[in-house]
Amino acid sequence: MEVHYRIRRPIALEVRFRIQGFTLLLGESGVGKTTLLKALAGLLPAEGTPYGGLPPEKRPIGYLPQDLALFPHMTAWENVAFPLRGKDAKDKAMALLERVGLWAHAHKRPSALSGGQKQRVALARALARNPELLLLDEPTSALDPLTKDQVVAELIALIRREGLPALAVSHDPALAGMADWLVVLGRKGVLQEGPPERVMAAPGRVEVARLLGYQNLFPVRVGEGGVEVNGVFLRLPLPPWAKPGGSAWLGVRAEEVMVVREDRPPPLENVLEGVLEGLHPQGLAYRGRFLGPIPLVLLLPRHVQERLRLQPGERIRVALKPRYLHLMPGEAEEAREV
Repeated sequence: MEVHYRIRRPIALEVRFRIQGFTLLLGESGVGKTTLLKALAGLLPAEGTPYGGLPPEKRPIGYLPQDLALFPHMTAWENVAFPLRGKDAKDKAMALLERVGLWAHAHKRPSALSGGQKQRVALARALARNPELLLLDEPTSALDPLTKDQVVAELIALIRREGLPALAVSHDPALAGMADWLVVLGRKGVLQEGPPERVMAAPGRVEVARLLGYQNLFPVRVGEGGVEVNGVFLRLPLPPWAKPGGSAWLGVRAEEVMVVREDRPPPLENVLEGVLEGLHPQGLAYRGRFLGPIPLVLLLPRHVQERLRLQPGERIRVALKPRYLHLMPGEAEEAREV
């Protein structure tokens, strides 16, 4: 499904992108993500395709707003039955709840349901409209951080089982890896789109890299066979657009900064020596900061830290493998825009 919309209020925005399977529209707060969903649903004036010119009730869309908009005084089945008509509305609602795995909770009110269960009720209500497209606004915002990934994965699996294209908007880069198609939105429109693994591995510009969680980003000068950053020359394969003497941005993921083991021969290139400033647990990994000629955030898997037993203040060497260094076009001034 191709989307091309032009919105004038409450913000000026024009976007063109593709919806393919479960599609995630990723962007910072304030760039117009929710505004776009409301425009697609016909709740805001806009021009474009699909569904342009149709009133909201005529659009074959199921909409899950950020707060889910469940009626607190109604049970789960009554919420699902709300858009239905006819004597068999309850039977249809119960069948929809069974499809989302909530038949046994049909007589509970929203206050008695978990965040994930509320999402399923809202999904069942959206499915009651027989939609061609599902819209989800910030599906992780009201979820417990400890169970967020599991709950969202189950919700996405349900949507895929229904065979419906879906567009979810979020500022959470953790959702990107769960999507079938990723669209990155900036203040001036769509910045990049494609399969998530391709966009995440090769962001086209520094603004996209920041949104995808790259914490090590540096303006660099391109040289022969590599780049110079902070007076240090790093070797890496140069893309065709990178010409010696030009400016660019270099991105390195924290998990791809490699600590050099002293009991093994060091890599032949891109080795830096410095001090480990800090190290603290983060899930099943350890996040630290390397202070050297190029300051770097690093993320060590737990098994690596258990073997190396690194301590803050310790002198270490890190290696930046050429295949993990990602170059993007742009000037240093772009830092003020992202």
